[in-house]
Amino acid sequence: MAIKSFQGVRSKEENKKKYNAPILVEDYMTKKLITFSPDQSILEVMETFAKHHISGGPVVDNNGFLVGIISEADCMKQISESRYFNQPILDKSVERFMTKNVETIPYDMSIFDAAGVFDRHNRRRLPVMKNDILVGQISRKDIVIAALKLTSHSWK
Repeated sequence: MAIKSFQGVRSKEENKKKYNAPILVEDYMTKKLITFSPDQSILEVMETFAKHHISGGPVVDNNGFLVGIISEADCMKQISESRYFNQPILDKSVERFMTKNVETIPYDMSIFDAAGVFDRHNRRRLPVMKNDILVGQISRKDIVIAALKLTSHSWK
């Protein structure tokens, strides 16, 4: 008895559906950022975090260049110090508490490579740069959402 193939007619190469799913950081990053300045008070930063439901953001100088990043964890240092010295939270500047050596990623990096950066550096968010200019920010959550949007056909 002969074995039949139930695969059906194969489509020609030109008729195959092409998948061009967006997989770059720029496709998923936040572009409208809330930024902070180095001379801004830590109290203002905490109020902004609460008002906008964010947990951190980039710190830029007067020319718009990235000089650091401030997060809720950095604010915890101020809260802890105020309790230790039995003083109210003072209007100390962001510059004192921000992280100055910031890992950044380029706008044209794939989300897969960005996931590796997040894994290696244990950060919650990373500034995105294009020609040394801050153009956005991407979070771990953005990477997870991007991965969920990709179909199995677009994984490379």
